[in-house]
Amino acid sequence: MGAVIYERAVRPALFRLGGSDAEAAHHRTLTLLRRLSSMAPIVEALRRWHGVDDPRTVFGVRFPSVIGLAAGMDKDGVALRAWPGLGFGFVEVGTVTRHAQPGNPRPRLFRLTSSEAIINRMGFNNAGADALAARLRDLGPVGVPLGISIGKSKATPVPDATSDYLHSMRVLAPYADYVAINVSSPNTPGLRSLQDRGALDEILRELRREAGPVPLLVKIAPDLADEAIGEVLQVCADRRVDGLIATNTTTARDGIALREAARAREAGGLSGRPLTQRARDVVAFVHRQAPDLPIIGVGGIHSVDDALRMLDAGASLIQLYTGFVYGGPPVVRAINRAARATRHTE
Repeated sequence: MGAVIYERAVRPALFRLGGSDAEAAHHRTLTLLRRLSSMAPIVEALRRWHGVDDPRTVFGVRFPSVIGLAAGMDKDGVALRAWPGLGFGFVEVGTVTRHAQPGNPRPRLFRLTSSEAIINRMGFNNAGADALAARLRDLGPVGVPLGISIGKSKATPVPDATSDYLHSMRVLAPYADYVAINVSSPNTPGLRSLQDRGALDEILRELRREAGPVPLLVKIAPDLADEAIGEVLQVCADRRVDGLIATNTTTARDGIALREAARAREAGGLSGRPLTQRARDVVAFVHRQAPDLPIIGVGGIHSVDDALRMLDAGASLIQLYTGFVYGGPPVVRAINRAARATRHTE
């Protein structure tokens, strides 16, 4: 019943918050969640109702449940204490960059509702690593593990990317339960070239030294060929990376409903239902090639079945973004319950 109510009443109301501007609706929703963040008893009651009680330890971090909020939803961490109340066992903020930046021109966020998809070309709009560090310092513990995704500033030349990542790592690592290195967004020029073996090795060599005991993860694109993924895995092994996040958004446009084909021509990364199979395939490939490397599976998880299949493919944890936009808290609760029940009957 909760899923039906969300789909028929709550989601349409949230989508209307910004009129036809999906980004405006997103920000107004975050404003509501920011208010919820200050209501600790309500958040805790909601957390218990959602069943966030399926602890597991991955790369040395104890997670209260298998399902987390993916980067991009709350870039600057403005509603951090609300997310556990919506059923999430961990939260990843960002992607943040060394320098504050406005991102790409608007409009830059588009819903493809019939396809259960989103196209974004946000361009790492954020207040900067130093501002996030100050917010996290003032906020204190969030209540669930916190991941921080860091990327390259648009103004920083690709050859100087390492210094950008290093600055963000230095100021944010003290507040992170893990740090995710985003080298796979399609919306910052040249960023995906940092997945190439030489460039990635240089970045990870320096970041591994700086991270100390903080787990270091790499987020990859779904558009990499198997050979390229293999090279990424080799660099991760060489530089003692603690885990992989698979996958980011795709530049492909497969699986779009015919009625939305014209809208799908918008530039940017595609997330949601069309990415379900590819993200799962990448996770399965990574797990076969590196069975001891923990994987956070993300991409096209919209249902309990999607979540369990992703876990079966080799993911240790999963994250939602677009699936949460379309399914809301009911899908998070259903996945928590199913993951716990499945684990207890194995």
